[in-house]
Amino acid sequence: MKAVVYEKFKGPISIQKVDDPAPVNDGVIIKVEATGICRSDWHGWMGHDPDIKNFPHIPGHELAGVIEETGKEVKNWKEGDRVTLPFVCGCGNCPQCRSGNHQICDNQFQPGFTNWGSFAEYVSIHFAETNLVRLPDNLDFETAASLGCRFATSFRAVRDVAKVKADQWVAVHGCGGVGLSAIMIAAAFGAKVIAIDISKEKLNFAKTIGATEVVNANESENPVEQIIEISNGGAHVSIDALGNKIICNNSISSLRKRGKHIQIGLMVGENSNPPLPMGMVISKELEILGSHGMQAHKYDEMFKMITEGKLHPEKLIGKKISLEESIAELIGMDKYTGTGVSIINKFN
Repeated sequence: MKAVVYEKFKGPISIQKVDDPAPVNDGVIIKVEATGICRSDWHGWMGHDPDIKNFPHIPGHELAGVIEETGKEVKNWKEGDRVTLPFVCGCGNCPQCRSGNHQICDNQFQPGFTNWGSFAEYVSIHFAETNLVRLPDNLDFETAASLGCRFATSFRAVRDVAKVKADQWVAVHGCGGVGLSAIMIAAAFGAKVIAIDISKEKLNFAKTIGATEVVNANESENPVEQIIEISNGGAHVSIDALGNKIICNNSISSLRKRGKHIQIGLMVGENSNPPLPMGMVISKELEILGSHGMQAHKYDEMFKMITEGKLHPEKLIGKKISLEESIAELIGMDKYTGTGVSIINKFN
C-alpha cells in the first residue's frame, strides 16, 4: 500500500510503498477513505509522544473508512461496514475500561502512535469490538474523519467534563480545530462563548459558528481583564484548546469564582510544566480538569445532534488534500495559519 512514512523523529517524510497490514485476531483492516491532519501528528513526528517507539512509522489517527477484513475473533463487524473510531482505543478489560473510561485505558491502542496510523491506504485497528463506531448513512467520510480527535474530544470536554449549561460564559483560548469545535459545541448547548486567538481570520470565522464575543490577544492590552469584563466577572468555563503555558495561565486567570478550567491542548516540550496561579485556584475554589478524547460508546449523542442539524462539523473542514500534499501540511502544522481542519481524501 501507499503511505506517508518517516524513519526517525524530525526526519524526512516521504511517500513509500509498504506491506499491506493483516488483521490481528480482535481487530480489523480499514480501507481509509478520509483522515484528518492534526497537531498531535506533528507532536509525534517531533518526538514529543513516548508511545512512538518503532520505525519506520506512519502517522494519522483521525479516520473513517470501510472495513476491508476482520480478525477471527470479531463477531459484530463485517466487510463493507462504514466506520470510524476514537483516537484512543480502549482494550475493554482494564480497570479504566471496565469503569467506562476507555479514553484513559491502561493498555490503549492509538493508530499513528502505538501502531501505524491512517496516512495510508489501509490501517490495522485493534480491539475492534470495543472501539469501532458505525457511521450514520448520511454522514460522509470526510466529516466523520474530522470528528475522530478534535471534535469528539471537544464534545466530551464541553458536555461531560465541563458540564456546560445554557447561558453560562465559556471562554475558548485558541481557534484551531479543537477550539473551533468547542465553540460550536458550547454554543449548541446554549452557552455564551468568547473566542480568543491572535488571528483576525480565525476570530471572524469563530463568530460564524457560535462565538458571542471575540478577543484578539495580539491587540488586547490585557486579554484576561477583557474576558472578565465581557463575562461580567469571569467565565464559568474556560478551555485551553491549544496547549501553551501562557494560554493555560490566562485561561485559569479569566475564571469567575468556582469556575472550571478544561485542559484539552497537549502540554508538551517547553510547555510541559506550566506555572499555575494556585493561589487563585484556592481563593476562588477553581477546578482544573483534563480531557483526553471520547469513548466509542459516547458517540451516539454527538451523532444525534449532527443528524438533527444542531451541530455542523462539516463547516470546520478547511480543505481536502491528497496523501502527497499531506507531507508539507504535517511538517508545517505548528505554524498552521489556515482556518479549519485539513482532510486527506485522495490516496491514489
